[in-house]
Amino acid sequence: LNELDERQLPLVFRLLTKELAAEAFAEMDPEQQELLIRGFSDNELKEVLDELYIDDAVDFVSEMPANIVERTLKASTKETRQLINKYLGYAPETAGSIMTPEFIDLKEQMTKETCLKRIKKLGEDVETINVLYVTDSSRVLKGVLSIRQLLLADDDTTVGEIMHDNVVFA
Repeated sequence: LNELDERQLPLVFRLLTKELAAEAFAEMDPEQQELLIRGFSDNELKEVLDELYIDDAVDFVSEMPANIVERTLKASTKETRQLINKYLGYAPETAGSIMTPEFIDLKEQMTKETCLKRIKKLGEDVETINVLYVTDSSRVLKGVLSIRQLLLADDDTTVGEIMHDNVVFA
Protein backbone atom coordinates (compact mmCIF):
# COMPACT_ATOMS: atom_id res chain seq x y z
CA LEU A 1 0.00 0.00 0.00
CA ASN A 2 2.89 2.37 0.74
CA GLU A 3 4.05 2.11 -2.87
CA LEU A 4 0.69 3.00 -4.43
CA ASP A 5 -0.10 6.47 -5.68
CA GLU A 6 -2.99 8.56 -4.39
CA ARG A 7 -5.42 7.26 -7.03
CA GLN A 8 -4.59 3.58 -6.56
CA LEU A 9 -4.52 3.49 -2.75
CA PRO A 10 -8.29 3.82 -2.12
CA LEU A 11 -9.10 1.29 -4.84
CA VAL A 12 -6.73 -1.36 -3.54
CA PHE A 13 -7.64 -0.66 0.08
CA ARG A 14 -11.31 -1.37 -0.68
CA LEU A 15 -10.36 -4.81 -1.99
CA LEU A 16 -9.01 -5.90 1.41
CA THR A 17 -11.13 -7.82 3.90
CA LYS A 18 -12.42 -5.69 6.79
CA GLU A 19 -10.00 -7.27 9.24
CA LEU A 20 -6.96 -6.89 6.98
CA ALA A 21 -7.99 -3.35 6.05
CA ALA A 22 -8.11 -2.35 9.73
CA GLU A 23 -4.70 -3.90 10.40
CA ALA A 24 -3.21 -2.15 7.37
CA PHE A 25 -4.87 1.15 8.27
CA ALA A 26 -3.37 1.07 11.78
CA GLU A 27 0.13 0.71 10.28
CA MET A 28 -0.20 3.43 7.63
CA ASP A 29 1.39 6.85 7.77
CA PRO A 30 -1.00 9.59 8.96
CA GLU A 31 -0.92 11.15 5.48
CA GLN A 32 -2.16 7.92 3.89
CA GLN A 33 -4.80 7.50 6.58
CA GLU A 34 -6.06 11.03 5.98
CA LEU A 35 -6.15 10.44 2.22
CA LEU A 36 -8.28 7.33 2.72
CA ILE A 37 -10.61 8.98 5.25
CA ARG A 38 -11.26 11.87 2.89
CA GLY A 39 -12.37 9.35 0.25
CA PHE A 40 -14.39 7.08 2.55
CA SER A 41 -18.14 7.17 2.75
CA ASP A 42 -19.50 7.41 6.30
CA ASN A 43 -20.31 3.70 6.17
CA GLU A 44 -16.77 2.77 5.06
CA LEU A 45 -15.31 4.92 7.82
CA LYS A 46 -17.55 3.24 10.40
CA GLU A 47 -16.52 -0.22 9.17
CA VAL A 48 -12.81 0.56 9.53
CA LEU A 49 -13.34 2.09 12.97
CA ASP A 50 -15.35 -0.92 14.12
CA GLU A 51 -12.42 -3.20 13.26
CA LEU A 52 -9.66 -1.07 14.83
CA TYR A 53 -8.41 -1.83 18.32
CA ILE A 54 -9.20 1.13 20.55
CA ASP A 55 -5.56 2.10 21.10
CA ASP A 56 -5.03 2.19 17.32
CA ALA A 57 -8.12 4.39 16.96
CA VAL A 58 -6.75 6.74 19.62
CA ASP A 59 -3.36 6.91 17.86
CA PHE A 60 -5.13 7.69 14.59
CA VAL A 61 -7.34 10.41 16.06
CA SER A 62 -4.40 12.06 17.84
CA GLU A 63 -2.58 12.47 14.49
CA MET A 64 -5.45 13.88 12.42
CA PRO A 65 -6.62 17.44 11.76
CA ALA A 66 -9.76 18.61 13.59
CA ASN A 67 -12.15 18.11 10.65
CA ILE A 68 -11.08 14.46 10.25
CA VAL A 69 -11.32 13.88 14.00
CA GLU A 70 -14.83 15.33 14.06
CA ARG A 71 -15.96 13.15 11.18
CA THR A 72 -14.31 10.08 12.72
CA LEU A 73 -15.96 10.59 16.10
CA LYS A 74 -19.33 11.13 14.42
CA ALA A 75 -18.97 7.82 12.56
CA SER A 76 -17.98 5.85 15.66
CA THR A 77 -20.29 4.31 18.21
CA LYS A 78 -21.01 6.12 21.47
CA GLU A 79 -18.94 3.54 23.37
CA THR A 80 -15.97 3.95 21.02
CA ARG A 81 -16.22 7.75 21.26
CA GLN A 82 -16.16 7.57 25.04
CA LEU A 83 -13.14 5.26 25.06
CA ILE A 84 -11.25 7.42 22.53
CA ASN A 85 -11.90 10.53 24.59
CA LYS A 86 -10.85 8.73 27.77
CA TYR A 87 -7.52 7.58 26.34
CA LEU A 88 -6.82 10.90 24.62
CA GLY A 89 -6.84 12.40 28.12
CA TYR A 90 -3.62 10.61 29.03
CA ALA A 91 -0.38 12.49 28.40
CA PRO A 92 1.76 11.05 25.57
CA GLU A 93 4.21 8.31 26.57
CA THR A 94 2.48 7.64 29.91
CA ALA A 95 1.28 4.17 30.84
CA GLY A 96 -2.31 5.26 30.23
CA SER A 97 -1.58 6.44 26.71
CA ILE A 98 0.19 3.27 25.57
CA MET A 99 -1.85 0.59 27.32
CA THR A 100 -4.59 -1.37 25.64
CA PRO A 101 -7.94 -1.76 27.35
CA GLU A 102 -8.62 -4.84 25.24
CA PHE A 103 -7.23 -7.87 27.06
CA ILE A 104 -8.40 -11.14 28.52
CA ASP A 105 -8.62 -11.27 32.28
CA LEU A 106 -8.78 -14.51 34.20
CA LYS A 107 -9.52 -15.40 37.83
CA GLU A 108 -7.21 -17.41 40.10
CA GLN A 109 -9.71 -20.24 40.63
CA MET A 110 -10.31 -20.85 36.90
CA THR A 111 -9.12 -24.16 35.44
CA LYS A 112 -7.27 -24.57 32.17
CA GLU A 113 -10.47 -25.70 30.41
CA THR A 114 -12.44 -22.68 31.64
CA CYS A 115 -9.63 -20.35 30.57
CA LEU A 116 -9.43 -21.83 27.08
CA LYS A 117 -13.19 -21.41 26.63
CA ARG A 118 -12.90 -17.75 27.71
CA ILE A 119 -9.99 -17.16 25.34
CA LYS A 120 -11.93 -18.68 22.43
CA LYS A 121 -14.96 -16.54 23.28
CA LEU A 122 -13.11 -13.23 23.70
CA GLY A 123 -9.92 -13.75 21.70
CA GLU A 124 -11.14 -12.22 18.44
CA ASP A 125 -11.96 -8.93 20.14
CA VAL A 126 -8.72 -8.35 22.03
CA GLU A 127 -5.40 -7.13 20.75
CA THR A 128 -3.26 -9.83 22.30
CA ILE A 129 -3.71 -13.19 23.95
CA ASN A 130 -0.01 -13.94 24.42
CA VAL A 131 -0.09 -12.56 27.95
CA LEU A 132 -3.08 -13.30 30.14
CA TYR A 133 -3.88 -11.12 33.14
CA VAL A 134 -5.24 -12.47 36.40
CA THR A 135 -7.47 -10.02 38.25
CA ASP A 136 -9.70 -10.04 41.27
CA SER A 137 -13.41 -9.17 41.17
CA SER A 138 -12.52 -5.43 41.13
CA ARG A 139 -10.20 -6.00 38.14
CA VAL A 140 -7.12 -5.33 40.24
CA LEU A 141 -4.09 -7.13 38.80
CA LYS A 142 -3.11 -10.21 40.81
CA GLY A 143 -0.74 -11.90 38.36
CA VAL A 144 0.11 -12.83 34.79
CA LEU A 145 0.75 -15.95 32.78
CA SER A 146 1.58 -16.72 29.19
CA ILE A 147 -0.61 -18.65 26.81
CA ARG A 148 2.27 -21.15 26.66
CA GLN A 149 2.12 -21.72 30.42
CA LEU A 150 -1.61 -22.28 30.20
CA LEU A 151 -1.41 -24.69 27.26
CA LEU A 152 1.33 -26.77 28.88
CA ALA A 153 -0.38 -26.98 32.28
CA ASP A 154 -2.26 -30.06 33.43
CA ASP A 155 -6.00 -29.90 32.77
CA ASP A 156 -6.96 -29.65 36.44
CA THR A 157 -4.42 -26.90 37.24
CA THR A 158 -5.86 -23.58 38.34
CA VAL A 159 -4.63 -20.21 37.13
CA GLY A 160 -3.57 -19.33 40.68
CA GLU A 161 -1.16 -22.29 40.68
CA ILE A 162 0.72 -21.26 37.52
CA MET A 163 0.49 -17.47 37.42
CA HIS A 164 3.39 -15.17 38.26
CA ASP A 165 2.24 -12.96 41.11
CA ASN A 166 5.40 -10.87 41.47
CA VAL A 167 4.44 -8.45 38.71
CA VAL A 168 5.89 -5.01 38.11
CA PHE A 169 3.20 -2.66 36.82
CA ALA A 170 2.21 0.99 36.67
